[in-house]
Amino acid sequence: MKFVAFERAKQGTGASRRLRNAGKVPGIVYGGEGEPQLIELDHNALWQAIKKEAFHSSVLDMELAGKVSKVLLRDLQIHPFRQQVLHIDFQRVSAKQKIQLKVPLHYKGEEESNAVKFDKCLVNHILTELEVSCLPADLPESIEVDLSKLEKGTTLTLKDITLPKGVEPVLRGHTAEDTVLVSVVNPAAEETDAPADVAPAADAKPADKK
Repeated sequence: MKFVAFERAKQGTGASRRLRNAGKVPGIVYGGEGEPQLIELDHNALWQAIKKEAFHSSVLDMELAGKVSKVLLRDLQIHPFRQQVLHIDFQRVSAKQKIQLKVPLHYKGEEESNAVKFDKCLVNHILTELEVSCLPADLPESIEVDLSKLEKGTTLTLKDITLPKGVEPVLRGHTAEDTVLVSVVNPAAEETDAPADVAPAADAKPADKK
């Protein structure tokens, strides 16, 4: 995915405010072999871009001063109640250096599974994204997870799926066995009616005899 950025010279609160009033978004690009560089982007184009999943989870092509470089979105500040991006950060990436990024998990096939189709279970998606480590060329936009073989009373862990070639999970103290992606919840038991020959308890006390 490609976007266009422009160089900016001024920095500070006042300069950033003027940029926003002019329909621009202040930002910065850092990392790699170059020095940190101040940039600005067209707000309307950026607002449309951030609605796309790939803008957040893939290596981007940034065109700046006629040159294209590979970057990752690292930080995005949005106004608390306006549809306005306040600031954006990008990190340069090297083709030979591994990167870490959270990638969306796309689940499919649960409606065809025995757990849902026959046992009417509920399927809970515990994780919706997974942090991975890989070279930029190996970074997937998303990871597809097949749920068509789910059975009643089971869970699906990271150990149960195959990640794309060259992609490793970043577990941070956990293991693939205890990283649960999906759990299957049994349907709630139906309430049974009270037997007909059981009389309801009387609410009122018997009247005192005079």
